[in-house]
Amino acid sequence: MSLDFTGTTVAVTGAATGFGRAIAHRFARHGARVHAADLDAAGLAETAAAGDSIVPQVLDLTDRPAVADWIRAVERDAGGAVGVLVNNAGGVLGRDFHPVEDTSFEDWEAILRVNLEAGFTTTRAAAAAMKRAGRGRIVNVSSGAGLRASRTGIAAYTSAKHAMIGFTRQMAQEFGPHGITVNAVAPGLFAVSAGTRKQWDGYGPEGQRRVIEGLALRRMGEADDIAKAVMFFASGLADFVTGQVLPVNGGSF
Repeated sequence: MSLDFTGTTVAVTGAATGFGRAIAHRFARHGARVHAADLDAAGLAETAAAGDSIVPQVLDLTDRPAVADWIRAVERDAGGAVGVLVNNAGGVLGRDFHPVEDTSFEDWEAILRVNLEAGFTTTRAAAAAMKRAGRGRIVNVSSGAGLRASRTGIAAYTSAKHAMIGFTRQMAQEFGPHGITVNAVAPGLFAVSAGTRKQWDGYGPEGQRRVIEGLALRRMGEADDIAKAVMFFASGLADFVTGQVLPVNGGSF
């Protein structure tokens, strides 16, 4: 089966760097019209420079009315529902580990807003039209930290990524009768963003060696490895797959 997304409208959040940029580029290469959203205007412009089929939108995903307006604009451009919604935005937002008693409420709430609530907001905005269309794909990017404790030790991040998996499974039940699948990708450690590069660098040579030796494939992944997993869930190859979580981690054990 060809991975041809010609005529498909794809909406991707967190598209300025890392996974989001790779996801946007891969869908564009396979014929999709990609609407790419992020708060990072400069990074988003670099993503969109790959071709005219990528439509950038500078967007604060914690601004619920603005997210709803973006989805409406995507639907107008498509002449119908979003075909593939990729909830990719996330990260630790530059926060460092603090013991729970020293963790500020502001840090807790900020991380949950981007890693969990943003996915709810975009899904909520896109849901009605997708259900009317009777077809579509939603792919959420969680994390290996959604399946176990996080290497970062940041409780809000781990909690949000676990919750995103629960959200994925619940939405699979809700959307299934409408012909829409909802799945999640759980990346391992990828040094593809400022936050993960800082984390990787902090391990030092010996710590990095231990991480690599803990991977069956003995190499770090690249952002496009996540993009390919997202594309699988969005394709006809996954027609009968929903409510599932796919770890993409090089065989971490």
